[in-house]
Amino acid sequence: MPPARSKVEIGPGGARYYDLFLNLLSLGQYSHFIKSVVEKMGIKPGQSILDLGSGTGKNDCFMAEKVGSQGRIVGLDINDEMLSRAWNRCGSYPNITFKKQRIELSVPYKGEFDKVLISFVLHGFENDQKLGIIHSAHQALKTGGTFYILDYSEFDLAKIWLPLRFAFTHWECQLAVEFLKIDMKEMLRSEGFTDSEEEFFFRGHLRLLKTVKPSVSIT
Repeated sequence: MPPARSKVEIGPGGARYYDLFLNLLSLGQYSHFIKSVVEKMGIKPGQSILDLGSGTGKNDCFMAEKVGSQGRIVGLDINDEMLSRAWNRCGSYPNITFKKQRIELSVPYKGEFDKVLISFVLHGFENDQKLGIIHSAHQALKTGGTFYILDYSEFDLAKIWLPLRFAFTHWECQLAVEFLKIDMKEMLRSEGFTDSEEEFFFRGHLRLLKTVKPSVSIT
């Protein structure tokens, strides 16, 4: 049987050990890394943020502290175990809501959010689905709002450190391998985003890509 092209939908066991896996992969730096990413998002009190593929809610707890009691965080995920773990982790924050929703389909928001985040999820979708997710982010954002994609950057898998290459090729899906060669900035432009900026982490293997929904539609 050929390997699955995507591992974006994981079972209960995968959800249970998801944070542990990411912590091991980042050599124990996962929490510190996510906090630093949230800092770079420039979140202000009172803002509203949509988290696409919110997983266990780790990002959302950090962001909730930034937006404060007048802000709003909405996390969308399709995995029941992930949603349960997110509620358990972030239940003490009254400004967070989690909902079961497929993010590659149209989301029920239009011009409501200051920021949209997708973290280590986009690489697990086919290209037409990626475009659907980007379109949904554009639709959900207010004019001038920002879309953040935290994921793998564009790099040559054949040239990276052998243990990391082994881990990537054995643990990740085929779509993740293909993602390394995708021009995400062009894909974002095709859906109406502008002014893309990027910041790299972990020797350039990970990237925070920031882009803006402009006040005038790009044709």
